[in-house]
Amino acid sequence: MPTHPLDNPVMAALLGPQAHLAESHGRVLRYQPAVSRFVALPLEPGAEDWQDLATLLGPGGVAVTGGVPAVPPPDWDLLMDLDGVQLVADRVQAAPDPEAVALTPADVPEMLDLVARTRPGPFEPRTIEMGEYLGIRRDGALIAMAGQRFRAPGWTEISAVCTDAGYRGEGLGTRLTLAVAAAIVEAGATPFLHAAASNTGAIRLYEALGFALRRKASFVVARAPAP
Repeated sequence: MPTHPLDNPVMAALLGPQAHLAESHGRVLRYQPAVSRFVALPLEPGAEDWQDLATLLGPGGVAVTGGVPAVPPPDWDLLMDLDGVQLVADRVQAAPDPEAVALTPADVPEMLDLVARTRPGPFEPRTIEMGEYLGIRRDGALIAMAGQRFRAPGWTEISAVCTDAGYRGEGLGTRLTLAVAAAIVEAGATPFLHAAASNTGAIRLYEALGFALRRKASFVVARAPAP
């Protein structure tokens, strides 16, 4: 394990609080596919680790690395290499939101529809099992949500912050971010989150809310070799 859980958050989560959602082969772990496509590789993976990941995924399987540098072997298809940042709660004034409601498995079809329209990042039918998700409804329709993704010892990630295009500019994402942060703090953990390095507007907003840059992060999407 790295010296700090957030150096390799997916590894820390799958060896810790989210071990019940893990599958492994050798030194490589992944979430069960219906939960998430994120995988955990050692910080300096070798050829054997990539082979173990290929075995775990199966031919043509797609993996998303969890914020650590990774260079797939030449026989893998590199689908995306995204520069990102990791931010941690420094002086966040977390607070519950009176309009936010806890989402349940019954809400998953609407959650998937909102994700498809707003594209906040990877989201699968069982992603809701990773932690608590909160939503805001108007006239019965789910228009905004945010929730918990990676849960490492002492740390919980805020993720899937998204708002329907017709309701942007009302601060719903900010309110839900603070509400999710409040639930994380109440559970005894510290909130953190990731953002694309190119999304400077979101980064400025998170910094204004009291998040501080911890490190740069790299997200790689790669497809395992086919036979």
